Amino acid sequence: MATDIKDTACAVDAAAVMRLFPTPPRLLALGEPTHGEDTLLDLRNELFRQLVEQEGYRTVAIESDCMAGLLVDDYVTSGTGTLDEVMERGFSHGWGAFAANRELVRWMRAHNDGRPASERLRFAGFDGPLEITGAASPRQALTALHDQLSARIDASLLPCTGEALDRLFGADDRWTDPAAMMDPARSMGQSAEAGRLRLLADDLVALLDAQAPHLIATTSRDDWDRVRLYGRTATGLLRYHHWMADTSPARMTRLVSVRDQMMAHNLLAVAARGPALVHAHNSHLQREKSTMRMGGGLVEWWSAGALVNARLGEEYAFVATALGTIRHQGVDTPPSGTVEGLLYALSEDRSVIDASRLAVALGGTLPAPRVSPWFGYAPFDPAHLADSDGIVFVKDVLRNQAAGRS
Repeated sequence: MATDIKDTACAVDAAAVMRLFPTPPRLLALGEPTHGEDTLLDLRNELFRQLVEQEGYRTVAIESDCMAGLLVDDYVTSGTGTLDEVMERGFSHGWGAFAANRELVRWMRAHNDGRPASERLRFAGFDGPLEITGAASPRQALTALHDQLSARIDASLLPCTGEALDRLFGADDRWTDPAAMMDPARSMGQSAEAGRLRLLADDLVALLDAQAPHLIATTSRDDWDRVRLYGRTATGLLRYHHWMADTSPARMTRLVSVRDQMMAHNLLAVAARGPALVHAHNSHLQREKSTMRMGGGLVEWWSAGALVNARLGEEYAFVATALGTIRHQGVDTPPSGTVEGLLYALSEDRSVIDASRLAVALGGTLPAPRVSPWFGYAPFDPAHLADSDGIVFVKDVLRNQAAGRS
């Protein structure tokens, strides 16, 4: 069996990844089982560079705020702003503090320098404007949508004025109160103002669709895509705030589901633009249901990857990452009977594993699930072998050299 398992592995490079698929996927997602580890981010950068240069991928999408990511896209495509500014303001979750993310943005800008617009590499954040402590106010996205429409169509078609929106929003700290994440009573998501804003957002998005021929003809396809992003984000945030005010047992399930639905809609929009590379946690990209224990209970939801896969089919590909050790977090050598333990016995430090061939080599017997002593690392679920197109296995993750929040 050891020989069979060895035959499923090869060195990590773009060619090895592409051999996993019968045809090149339109959306190629690389997952990670933990956040903020330099070893994994550096590996992502190298693999994505090869896939861009050798396979023609034209967008890099990461698990970061979609609205903030517009600043990064402007910088890498046209040089707007400075590298320091976009790293500070263009990322959520503290990702801008990581050296590998800075290097990714720097390389994308250098790659685009002197290239025609049709050949430039694009950047996208595909997460909603959400943090662990809560959600952003929908003001920025909904106001941007209203402003773009009011500048281009007859004002009589608009369902409200910008001033009316401002009055309904009120102070932003009513929306961003971190206490609302644990106490639904602190959320204004089901207030009368929020209900009115949801109706107005729906009307504005409907108006955007109804005016599509005029708007595309008088601006550009890129401008149209950006305004649609404003609409998706505004309606998604208002829906998220609505469920933050929910008091039912399904509250957390609805919140994580809305988040991944926002991610999925953003990924589908990215895929519509052309071949794209995606990087996020495995749990957001896998095809099976995702699970998480919160407050003593189990929360289950369909991930962004599952939702996108339902729409794109074979045009969506998912390669998970699994790890041997993260010793600085107390994750030591994996037990031999687990997927990670079997792969740890291979001689290579990093490998691309053909998941379907590995399943065959195991003879239909699933390895034991690994249990992590550290909450920040999610071991590979052996039941997901059939769910993954491949696995990138990293034997040992070294201590971070850069600071950041996970």
